[in-house]
Amino acid sequence: MCSGGCAKCLGITLIPLAILCILANILLFFPGGTIADKNDHISDEVWYFGGIVGSGVLMIFPALVFLGLKNNDCCGCCGNESCGKRFAMFTSIIFAAIGFVGAGYCFIVSAVAIDKGPKCDFGNGNYTYASQETELSWKDCVEPPNIGEWNLTLFCLLLLMSGVQAVLCAIQAINGLIGTICGDCKCCGCCGGDGPV
Repeated sequence: MCSGGCAKCLGITLIPLAILCILANILLFFPGGTIADKNDHISDEVWYFGGIVGSGVLMIFPALVFLGLKNNDCCGCCGNESCGKRFAMFTSIIFAAIGFVGAGYCFIVSAVAIDKGPKCDFGNGNYTYASQETELSWKDCVEPPNIGEWNLTLFCLLLLMSGVQAVLCAIQAINGLIGTICGDCKCCGCCGGDGPV
């Protein structure tokens, strides 16, 4: 497959994942599926915006760059038709690194949130974390109802999706390196050639 075509497939995959990560992070602001009376009900890790910023906004930019690589019709530089394509593939490595960092941030925040457990009331009126280090677990949460399952499900989804995003960005970094060194499989459209570069 052409390096530009591969990048386009990765971009098409990254956009819905980014949107789902943003939605999952937004849903975490509604603990147990209800509107929180106080911010005490919302886990601190939700406020780190791992799904909104890390796997969301920071992932949209690389995805759009990857989508545009297939249709990039730059004419080259210094008399070399493939130079423009190669430079575009090189810049995609930088955007892949940005996406990898964003996905890594979301992955780490989600892992910490799963380890600490949800922030909930155990019946004593104090909102604390239900971690494995305490005698109380997320199953003992009284208020908000179903907060344990809610947080665990959404943070696990964020963990999974950000992991997939990180792998896809790593694939694009390798694809971009190959595209930089070898060029794409077709010459640029404005140069009038369709043969191998």
